[in-house]
Amino acid sequence: MLYSIVGEDHLNSLENRGKARAAHLERLNKLQQEGKLIIAGPNPSIDSNDPGEAGFSGSIIVAEFASIEAAQTWADADPYIAAGVYKQVTVKPFKQVLPA
Repeated sequence: MLYSIVGEDHLNSLENRGKARAAHLERLNKLQQEGKLIIAGPNPSIDSNDPGEAGFSGSIIVAEFASIEAAQTWADADPYIAAGVYKQVTVKPFKQVLPA
């Protein structure tokens, strides 16, 4: 089943994001190679694809996992948590309707 993983950033976490980004992307690339990643990306803090020093307010990941427990375990191990980027992560079942 698909699950949405929504990470909400601490304020002023841009520097910590940069430090943990390679490890964060490595895990996402592994999901993609396994054919389980649907979409992933950050939420800019301002209305711009390149928010510069404004940074990001969070991230969204939609991926396939065997169970909500497996999705939560994966989310809990995100390097952004250990680096102090995310202040909260929410995992929910996700039903894709479009694109079909």
